[in-house]
Amino acid sequence: MRVLIFGHKGQLGIDLMRCAPKNGVHALGADLPECNITRKEDVSRAFSEAGPVDLVINAAAYTAVDKAESQDETAFAVNRDGAGYLAEACRQQSTPLIHISTDYVFEGLMTRPYLPNDVVGPQGIYAQSKAAGEDAVRECLERHLIIRISWLYGLYGNNFVKTMLRLGQENETVRVVDDQIGSPTYAGDLAQTLFQVAASLSTGFSDWGTYHYCNQGALTWWAFAHRIFALARPYEDLTVKKVVPILTVQYPTPSPRPHYSVLDCSSFDATFGIARRPWDAALKDMIADLYSK
Repeated sequence: MRVLIFGHKGQLGIDLMRCAPKNGVHALGADLPECNITRKEDVSRAFSEAGPVDLVINAAAYTAVDKAESQDETAFAVNRDGAGYLAEACRQQSTPLIHISTDYVFEGLMTRPYLPNDVVGPQGIYAQSKAAGEDAVRECLERHLIIRISWLYGLYGNNFVKTMLRLGQENETVRVVDDQIGSPTYAGDLAQTLFQVAASLSTGFSDWGTYHYCNQGALTWWAFAHRIFALARPYEDLTVKKVVPILTVQYPTPSPRPHYSVLDCSSFDATFGIARRPWDAALKDMIADLYSK
């Protein structure tokens, strides 16, 4: 299988490129600076240079949540327009698309996990641009999978786990929000899963649409940070002694965050039959791999 991956130099993209060979996938990458998905000509050139492919995965996104509040044109150009250009190119090539989206499209006021067909209510520019990107894909391409993920972290790029480890090396006390609830998604698990999904698309697949994927379980950012430090201590003598739970109002940010964005993945489980690991098991593996490097 030949798969064209947009955003192959990013956090998820690197794991996708790394996982491809062991899944029998010939992965081709397109990313900045050679390919800017906000330019139609760059997208067209990427498809032309790649040649015939069986699938496209869009892992490219503008993800600077707070900066998006002052860079709205850039956020929408990447997350909405770029997604639309990819979907249009896929339609022209009769190629299916997996587009990665986010839990932030939801308002965050639910008290039960969000279903894929729940009404979205994006609160900030980043969230609004990602919701608009979903619509652009749906309007242009029938054979698509929109996969919403939450709290993505991994070995590569910047993420919450690596930020906590840095803070834990530098400070005796770390303050972390304890009234936002979600589910971590390990990029290594997601990459492997996407290739398993890709394999199922070549056998007369017809269940196109929107799905949710994350590791099993839900917790607060504070609980996540507390566990990160506990798992890291056998590898490193961390400076941090106290992890203090705080409220969102005590840590104001330019962009609002959903207070509750746990994703219901039951339709994904039923459709693809791929086991999702508990978040703690995935985190253990990530930290072990990180320190082994």
